Amino acid sequence: MSQRFVVRATGAARPGQTAALGTALVSANCRLLDLSQHVAFGEVTLEALVETADDLGAMLPTAGDVFGLDCRVEAVSAKSETLWADVAKDPVWILTLMAPALSAEVMAEVGALTAEQGLTIQQVRRLSAESRLDAANSPGDAGACLEWRLSGAVRDSTLLREKILALSERFAVDLALQPADLWRRHRRLICFDMDSTLIQAEVIDELARRHGVYDEVAAITERAMRGELDFQQSFRERMSKLEGLDESVLADIAESLPLMPGLERLMGYLKRLGYRTAILSGGFTYFARYLQARLGFDEIHANELVIRDGRVTGEVQEPIIDAERKAMMLKQIVEREGWDPDQAVAVGDGANDLEMLAAAGLGVAFHAKPLVRRQAALSVSVMGLDGLLYLLGYSASDLATLSPEH
Repeated sequence: MSQRFVVRATGAARPGQTAALGTALVSANCRLLDLSQHVAFGEVTLEALVETADDLGAMLPTAGDVFGLDCRVEAVSAKSETLWADVAKDPVWILTLMAPALSAEVMAEVGALTAEQGLTIQQVRRLSAESRLDAANSPGDAGACLEWRLSGAVRDSTLLREKILALSERFAVDLALQPADLWRRHRRLICFDMDSTLIQAEVIDELARRHGVYDEVAAITERAMRGELDFQQSFRERMSKLEGLDESVLADIAESLPLMPGLERLMGYLKRLGYRTAILSGGFTYFARYLQARLGFDEIHANELVIRDGRVTGEVQEPIIDAERKAMMLKQIVEREGWDPDQAVAVGDGANDLEMLAAAGLGVAFHAKPLVRRQAALSVSVMGLDGLLYLLGYSASDLATLSPEH
């Protein structure tokens, strides 16, 4: 009578072991039902699910000695097969952990958090380059990153989200959980806010500072943050304060805008990988066009600075790019290109970006305000913009095969 077995073979990795084990299974008249193999730190682990009427327990250990593997054979019970079938139906998740350096203490905390939620760790793999996880990397490096593949139904998604944010803040790491679905490696569109996302500045504040009205504009911004004004009202009031600003200062401001760390590296790889990139901003087209020319964004959508006779008029040109319009434009691009909404990624830092983040298949709060971090699906507060490559599932070894465009 046939019986099912799991064969587990381990040992120092070397060529020919899979072929040798396969030959041994053929000699034992085995039917191969499933197979898994991986190598870590020079050690190979090969596991096979087989079915045979022969006595594998006597044959394989001896065969394993020949090709340098320690072979164990375990009979599979009907109960085990039922359990495996149930586990195969569980949701699967990807947990990305990244920071300039990662410690054993962080590993322990992440493991405890996943266990508390009833999630099983199926696999952990390094996405970052081959260097020490616990040592801070050079400024040009993308930091340390581990990707955890988990299975199971999350017991309390709200509590899990809160604990992910708390753990991230406590250890100064970025921790992001997302479904391990088909779309994760098939995103096509990435939309970015501009101010405080692509650049380390709020352009309207820089314009106000040059015009000598910074305190007045900041007071309007503060009223908006208290909820006394909505975005469109505050935008109109702030624009009115810029009336008379000399057009000549715009180029100087554009050229001095500090880029967000990791932006140039990110854009170089996104272009090589064929993503469509867009700036959807409540800022100004003048500065968005500057970034487009410098970094190669495919399209930009922002507010126009109305200039007449070499001076900013302070007028507002409709339509104003606000939160609702950002989300609408993301959806329009997706529809125009014939993509699924889940193939879109949105990245932003402010409350004005939340609708856009929610409209995308993957919404990332980048160095965002606390309210935005709590409401967005994913949050990055430690790494640079090139950390987005890890969230998309690309490893340093993947990217090493490409030469990023500039």
